[in-house]
Amino acid sequence: MFDIQEELKKLPASPGVYIMHDKRDAIIYVGKAINLRNRVRSYFRESTNKTVKIQKMVSQIVYFEYIVTDSELEALVLENNLIKEHRPKYNTMLKDDKTYPYIKVTVGEEFPRILFSRYMKKDKSKYYGPYTSAASVKDTIDLMNKLYHLRTCNRNLPKDIGKDRACLNFHMHQCDAPCIGKISGEDYRKKIDKALEFLNGNYKGILKELEEKMLKASEDMDFEQAAQLRDLLNSVKAVAQKQKITESTGEDKDILALAKDERDAVVQVFFVRDGRLIGREHFYMTNVSENTDGEILNSFLKQFYAGTPYLPKTIMLSDEIEEGELIEEWLSGRKGSKVRLLVPKKGTKEKLVELAGKNAALVLGQDKERIKREEGRTIGAVKEIAALLNMPSINRIEAYDISNMNGFETVGSMVVYEKGKPRRSDYRKFKIKSVSGPDDYGSMKEVLTRRFQHGLAEKEELKEKQMEDDFGSFSRFPDLLFMDGGKGQVNIAKEVLAELHIDIPVCGMVKDDNHRTRGLYYNNEEIDIEKSSEGFRLITRIQDEAHRFAIEYHRSLRRKTNVKSVLEDIPGIGPARRKGLMRHFKSLEEIKAATIQELCQVPHMNEKSANEVYRFFRKEEDRKR
Repeated sequence: MFDIQEELKKLPASPGVYIMHDKRDAIIYVGKAINLRNRVRSYFRESTNKTVKIQKMVSQIVYFEYIVTDSELEALVLENNLIKEHRPKYNTMLKDDKTYPYIKVTVGEEFPRILFSRYMKKDKSKYYGPYTSAASVKDTIDLMNKLYHLRTCNRNLPKDIGKDRACLNFHMHQCDAPCIGKISGEDYRKKIDKALEFLNGNYKGILKELEEKMLKASEDMDFEQAAQLRDLLNSVKAVAQKQKITESTGEDKDILALAKDERDAVVQVFFVRDGRLIGREHFYMTNVSENTDGEILNSFLKQFYAGTPYLPKTIMLSDEIEEGELIEEWLSGRKGSKVRLLVPKKGTKEKLVELAGKNAALVLGQDKERIKREEGRTIGAVKEIAALLNMPSINRIEAYDISNMNGFETVGSMVVYEKGKPRRSDYRKFKIKSVSGPDDYGSMKEVLTRRFQHGLAEKEELKEKQMEDDFGSFSRFPDLLFMDGGKGQVNIAKEVLAELHIDIPVCGMVKDDNHRTRGLYYNNEEIDIEKSSEGFRLITRIQDEAHRFAIEYHRSLRRKTNVKSVLEDIPGIGPARRKGLMRHFKSLEEIKAATIQELCQVPHMNEKSANEVYRFFRKEEDRKR
């Protein structure tokens, strides 16, 4: 048994990382400290003023562990890695985990290529970016290859020159074919140098050249060539237009600003490369309710720049941060040269940060409006239903449906909505075992009995483990049951619940003669609902979802049964091989179309059995002819 007070006495007065665990062994918080003894003890002192969030976290700590490091900088790096790996509940988290695209020019090769890359490696290549739009990067690379007729193949040149024929790009006049010696290394390098000029922002030369060629083609009445050149010219202008000048210094910098409300925060980042604003991106930070702007930016810097391969010379911030010097040291070590954190107070730089801040506030405001609309469709709709049924509140709704075709393979579905949104991880499907033929009431009784008996057993198991406040998918009971039907289905549900001594309100979703939802059956009476209300729309969505889920399961069983029945007729194909075929291929059609080699890849299949399957379906085709 872990004795927290005893373990606190053993803590070293060294820099390191501490890791807090709850009773399920989950990591709920990771932090770093210059002095582990002082920092970790502070969480458990009665006299220490703690925020509500920290108090709640401490109440859940069952044990902690720690890792000693040689320096605070090492602790910072380790803290970052652990937070990214475990995503603890009480750490302020960066929601987005993106890798940004780069344009990579393999200048270390004799015949360089221009490539798309998600990572910036320490090789002999030149990298441009990062960019925020992968589509723009691909368009630019495509434009470069068309403008300068560069190779896109992976051939090892000059070693492989002349070993194979030129590819289709050469015949389409989109590559000068260095692979067959159609262009020298020197002339090819001149084209690459022009491409590098373009990527560095020098568009004047290529714009002038394309315009002259277009006019010449037009004068020569080569209108097809003139149109192609016109399109290229427009593409170059479009790329050039996107590169907005922000200042004349030509520096690489990132500009960060923050907007926050009581629940979330948005960090807006402007990416400036060679003095040009190449893109912007916003990032959501969660669990920020009691953090200052500086603390949120501090967390963002550590998490974001731990994952990005490129580091600018300057990072401009909207607020001062606590660990500024330490983060500067860490970033400089990663870059291999000095990285500055700057909080500008006046002039152009302050205006840029201010602009980023306005953008962050705009994103947050728009998101709040979206959330407000979404809550009307979900939480607002649930409140309408609760008021309609005279219930104080509803959080979790479970809806059930039965599907069969002439009594064949009857199945049941259970769909779950929480706060008006589907919780798909808790959906369940049931293959009916005790009922034969088209008996919807009997089938529903089996489904509900199995569902709630399983839930009661799960609750008992959690109780024995002293984990009463934890839930499995079955042990969490609903606040309201929705049945796909009226009085009959409702009474079946009430009967099952009474037998199991469970008290849950049951409501029927009644349909009209055209199979459209018309109202609710509750407490022995039918309740009309305003058709234009959000509550009515939510009921319809739930009913449709329960039906869809049951139908999909039923179809999948029918497909498997059909496939199985056909496979049973093939000599030498027993249960293990039938199972392997059904798992490996999506349908009977795919099995029929498979080659012997493809059939041999199925578990438990050998060449002889693969031949049997292959011949069986060929004979079947011959019989049909």
